[in-house]
Order: sequence, then structure tokens, then C-alpha cells
Amino acid sequence: MNRNVADILIEALPYIRRFYGRTIVVKYGGHAMVDDGLKEDFARDITLLKFVGLQPVVVHGGGPQIGSVLDKMGMSSQFVSGMRVTDGPTMDVVEMVLVGNVNKQIVAQIIQQGGKAVGLSGKDGGLILAKKLHLLRSQSQDKPPEIIDMGMVGEVIGVNPEIIQTLEDGGFIPVIAPVGVGGSGETYNINADWVASKIAVALNAIKLILLTDVEGVMDESGTLISSATAGAVEKLLGNGAISGGMIPKMECALEAIGKGVKRVHVIDGRNPHAVLLELFTDRGIGTEISK
Repeated sequence: MNRNVADILIEALPYIRRFYGRTIVVKYGGHAMVDDGLKEDFARDITLLKFVGLQPVVVHGGGPQIGSVLDKMGMSSQFVSGMRVTDGPTMDVVEMVLVGNVNKQIVAQIIQQGGKAVGLSGKDGGLILAKKLHLLRSQSQDKPPEIIDMGMVGEVIGVNPEIIQTLEDGGFIPVIAPVGVGGSGETYNINADWVASKIAVALNAIKLILLTDVEGVMDESGTLISSATAGAVEKLLGNGAISGGMIPKMECALEAIGKGVKRVHVIDGRNPHAVLLELFTDRGIGTEISK
């Protein structure tokens, strides 16, 4: 037993040395955010990363939690291309749930594991600058694309990393809710995968980790791909092997890789200690995408 534990620690050593002092952005979502045991595992993983010298930054989602509160309030939701149409009253609920509830729960869980965490929204310190997202939907060939009004759904146009870097230097783990601010002070609901990708680029992160509810990226036969280049992922997108909710995740991954992030990892957050297993073991558990 002791020998096995020692082997595990020795296997982790070169990865700890390689990533020491570097920023790793983790997009936290899916089943890992709702299962109590997995939530505790995630908080331990992030705390351990900080204590061994890495600089973890957490960006979280919260779609199911938002949906639950909206249902309790008798407010219906409409989805287009997987995104929630967000009018003014819905935006109030989104901000309340993401910033006032989910974010603070994650912060508390990390603190319980001995870490120092601080919760932020994209509005704090002008962290995430956004504009209204204009969604285009193709019609027939002889008609122009339809412009769909998504309400207060936004897209990131800029990231001010100064507040994150200040927190990192002070030994804190930033936990970020995907809410941005517009030029006139308006609030926008933004896809958490895109926020994580943009923040990873702005921080010159060595890695972006996307927690999902699938094993990783699959090939045409449905077999898990443990390692892939950006070009291979583009091919899988083109031939339809990657579909559904994985499409926007892969688009985020490709943008991050194209703008300097060294590796993007797509991993199954349903596995206990998924982040540690992917970062510190030779085999990993998901898909690693590189340039």
C-alpha cells in the first residue's frame, strides 16, 4: 500500500515541477457542481493545486440552479442554440443565483478545505467587458440570416486580468461567475465556457480545463481520443463526429489554443478528483488538445 502511494506521488512530481507558478483556468460545471461528494472532491483538488504552487482560477456555470429558481418563481425559459433567452427579470435571477448563491457556495467549499478563495463576477473591477450577443440563424439560400434577440445574453469583448493577478499574488484562488458588464453599465449573462476561454487567454494560462458530463472528445467510431491536435478537432467538427453541446466547447478550445493557451483538457467531471487525475498522471482521464 505504501509503495503504491509513493509511486503515485513520484508520478505527479514532474507535472508539479512543470506547472509550478503557472496559471490553470478550470471551467467548473455539469454533474460535478450538483453531487455533494464531487463538489467536495473538486474543492480539495483546487486547494491542492494552490498549495503545490500552481495558480488555479475557477470559472463556473450554474444553468440547472438558475432553472430551478426560475421554476419556483413561475418564470418560464426559452432556449435558442442551447442558450437561455434572458430578459430583464430573468437577468436579475441569473445574477442573483450565479453571483449571490452558486459563487459563494464554491468559495465556502474551497475555504472548508483550507484554501483561500475570493468570489468575483465579471462586473468586479471591470473584469469582463461585454456586448450584446447577436445570434444569427440561417434561413433559405435566398433569404438573409435571421437575427434572434437573446435579450441580455452577451459576448466577451475584453478581459481586465489585473484583479485576478492581484488575488493570485496574495495567495487567493479567484472564483468567477460568468456575468459581464457593458459599456453603459448593463449586465450580461455569458456562456461560462467562453468566459473561461477568454480569461485563459488574457492570463496566458498554460492550461484550460473544461469539466463536462462526457468522457472527452470521441472519434467517428465513438472511441475516446486521449490526445488530439487542433487540426484533428477541426476535422471532427467538419465531418459531424463532434455534435450537440460539444460543438461550442470545442470552438472555445480552438480559440484558446489559437491565442496562446498551451493545452486544453476536456474531462469527465463525474469522476472523483478528475482535475488531479488529468493533470498529475501519465495517462490522464480525458482528452488533451494541443496546437
